[in-house]
Amino acid sequence: MVDQPNVNNGVVLRTTGLSKSFGRLAAVKDLNLELRYGEVFGLLGPNGAGKSTTVGMLLGLIAPTTGDIEVFGLRLKEHRWPILRRVGAVIEEPAFYPYLSGRDNLEALARAIGGISRSKIADVLERVNLLDRAHDRYATYSMGMKQRLGVAFTLLRDPELILLDEPTSGLDPAGTKEVRDLIPQLANERCTVLLCSHLLHEVELVCDRVAILKQGTMIASAPVRELVARGQMLQIKVADPSAAAAVLRSLPWVKSVEEADGYLIVDAPRDSASRVNQALAEQGMFASELVNRGTSLENVFLELTGKEGRD
Repeated sequence: MVDQPNVNNGVVLRTTGLSKSFGRLAAVKDLNLELRYGEVFGLLGPNGAGKSTTVGMLLGLIAPTTGDIEVFGLRLKEHRWPILRRVGAVIEEPAFYPYLSGRDNLEALARAIGGISRSKIADVLERVNLLDRAHDRYATYSMGMKQRLGVAFTLLRDPELILLDEPTSGLDPAGTKEVRDLIPQLANERCTVLLCSHLLHEVELVCDRVAILKQGTMIASAPVRELVARGQMLQIKVADPSAAAAVLRSLPWVKSVEEADGYLIVDAPRDSASRVNQALAEQGMFASELVNRGTSLENVFLELTGKEGRD
């Protein structure tokens, strides 16, 4: 693995004004991304939001209509092959020879690439936890094992950037966990990972930062913790919820108040708990419970994308 944290100020990939149109359809519009060394970056969006088109442009498979892509400080348009030799990708289900073993598949591909030792093959199989099944035929592998073998192939050349487009698509829960557990390990070894996925719970567990696309436009980009914290609410238990709700709705800094399961769910600034408590106390109402109620990346995603995200 090449460790270059200071190259290009630690930015491994940057897009500037990246756009792609297919006739009248604007698939991606003015996309500005920055991926840093050693992080897992999630690219999210409803179907048709432009995720796969973006990945295609980053891999040099689709020519942008306008804009620029820099990888490792080099322009992709001018240095495509030097860049792609340092990039790995797993796009949905990888394809291997079904009647060869996992190891034989990797050995055949290693010969085609050239300069890869048998010890390197054993090393990548161990890293994806397939060494004990290396001699079994690929056709006998579970979906999770097939995806991990695809990752093993990308690791043969020690990539510094790996693009994963829906790597858990079609996997059962066990296979999803296998792939999910592998992704942070790659980032911990100074390999930047770009992850496109519909499984927002999985993204929340493994990604450091995310960007959310809607109709080809980036509508949010932030650390996962920041996005989740942005959607936090106050959860309040009082003797008379309806009367308390009326008091809180009159406060100018309270966005909304809802009643749910005997609690008040209050959308207000995160540091406003003491002010909420004081406002209730001034009206002779006292909260028996007042806590921050967390939210999930999925809830934030649905709020930002609206009906498209639900579809």
